[in-house]
Amino acid sequence: MTGDLVLAVDQGTSSTKCVLVDAAGAVVATGSAPVGIAYPRPGWVQQDADEIVASVLAAARGCLAGVDPARVAGVGFSTQRESALLWDAASGRPVGPVLGWQDRRSVGVCERVRAAGHQQAVRRLSGLPLDPMFSAAKISWLLAEHDPDHSRAGAGRLVAGTVDAWLLRALTGQDRIEAGNASRTQLLDVRDGRWSAELLSIFDVPAALLPEIVPSAAELGRIGSDAGVLSGLPIRAVLGDSHAALLAHGPRSAGGAKVTYGTGSSVMRLVDKPDDDQSAVCLTVAWAAPELQPALEGNIRSTGATIVWLAELLGCTQEQVAQRAAGAASAGVCLVPAFGGLAAPWWDEAAVGLISGLTLGSGPDQLARAGIESIAHQVDDVVAAMSGSAGELTHLLADGGASANDVLMQIQADLSGLPVLRAQDQQLSALGAAHLAGRVAGLWADPPSRPGYDRFTPQLAAADAAQLRRDWRAAVARSRGSVDGHRNLTS
Repeated sequence: MTGDLVLAVDQGTSSTKCVLVDAAGAVVATGSAPVGIAYPRPGWVQQDADEIVASVLAAARGCLAGVDPARVAGVGFSTQRESALLWDAASGRPVGPVLGWQDRRSVGVCERVRAAGHQQAVRRLSGLPLDPMFSAAKISWLLAEHDPDHSRAGAGRLVAGTVDAWLLRALTGQDRIEAGNASRTQLLDVRDGRWSAELLSIFDVPAALLPEIVPSAAELGRIGSDAGVLSGLPIRAVLGDSHAALLAHGPRSAGGAKVTYGTGSSVMRLVDKPDDDQSAVCLTVAWAAPELQPALEGNIRSTGATIVWLAELLGCTQEQVAQRAAGAASAGVCLVPAFGGLAAPWWDEAAVGLISGLTLGSGPDQLARAGIESIAHQVDDVVAAMSGSAGELTHLLADGGASANDVLMQIQADLSGLPVLRAQDQQLSALGAAHLAGRVAGLWADPPSRPGYDRFTPQLAAADAAQLRRDWRAAVARSRGSVDGHRNLTS
């Protein structure tokens, strides 16, 4: 029997994971491989482009061990998003490192764009606030470093792209980028799905540098003959990782917001039209299959990373941080994890990390609880910003590694006042890519299975939740240089 399986590749910041899905929608095999991250200077976060490709091949090799590749009807990719790199158009070799989505070296680019008065145009056209997280400023920085006179870029001898585009080039030899990932570059007109000449001019990026924009679900090329077990397989879906997770939630996405709890967090909800006025969150393309599906998204820089930091600070494991938090109250202590400023809904690069509300009775348990609560508080800040013209939310859909923490899930329900539905399958990004690839391959019109959920309902008294929220807002105001919290939402 041939063509009865779909391989999904989830290429993330710290690892690549693969899942093999059968025609009934069941995961029948998995594989994974780590990816290194380098921090050469404060605020610099980079990866090796070749190592990313090698991790994809290694994870796929482990997943397909003992499986005839001829049974794979298609490959779907979900990828980290705003990370960006350059490569040589002729050879396909990377030029410099991959600048990670957390990388802040392009702050100066954003400052120049802001000083030139382009901030509002960037927001209007791209749907995204001016911030170094997005790819445009990273690409501008890379050009200044590797092609300062733009002679190579302007002549089409260099290509710039996100990780999905790099993988498509490395595996198929074609320079293409998926529409949803393209929307995260800050160079796409989010309303018509095309590269914006005005944004290219603002960031001084030649049009010849950019790859072709393609749909999320399509025949996107066959993998070359030097890719081991992947050789000859068709790529039939590509999605950003957060977008893929939202797709995997399926019908429950209606009326809900998806929260992926990872190193940072993404809060995303679908909207009917792309002109909702939401100044505190992003307007993005969730996917193009083939029509553009708009979505609102709020990005939070430090959630799971906060727990990693706390574990190191307290000299314990991440599991022990959760255990300390489970048996304690924060007792007025707030931790604002603005380690590199605050993203949505504040978009304040000048915000600083701080701990407030300490007393002589405060200890490691209170700090651990405050750290867990900071994740839920940040999510609720975004949830509040998403409500209004886009319609009130009825529930939250949780996925990602940190969602396995029952304490966090209950705190989230208590602070948000909404039921939290936690997916029991934590491979949603991969499954979303598999669902879309299987559709293109003709295995199903709709996915044959959807994730099950654990439900957490609000239990904390409304007055107590309101007090925790007031304490948090006061702490955020101090983080942003204000004691009364009257600064604007957007910087």
